[in-house]
Amino acid sequence: MNRLSIDLPEEALAALQVSPEEATQEARRILAIHWYEQGRISQGTGARIAGLSRHDFLIALGEAKVSAMQLGSDELGEETPSAVEADREC
Repeated sequence: MNRLSIDLPEEALAALQVSPEEATQEARRILAIHWYEQGRISQGTGARIAGLSRHDFLIALGEAKVSAMQLGSDELGEETPSAVEADREC
């Protein structure tokens, strides 16, 4: 696994009232959610980046109000007729 580092001013951690370890964990979670929301990574990769199980990553997505479903415009176009047909059958 690759390692990234960022420098944070002491007053930032003090203002946030978190330890460096807590800030690191939060930053990993935020990055994973952001990249997942952009469609750049999968749920599994997001979970690994965030240091969470996939289940806990899905919970984190919900807490961040980010949809766990990723459908691109091509996929959405493919899914829409199927969804309409399934709705008619109900």
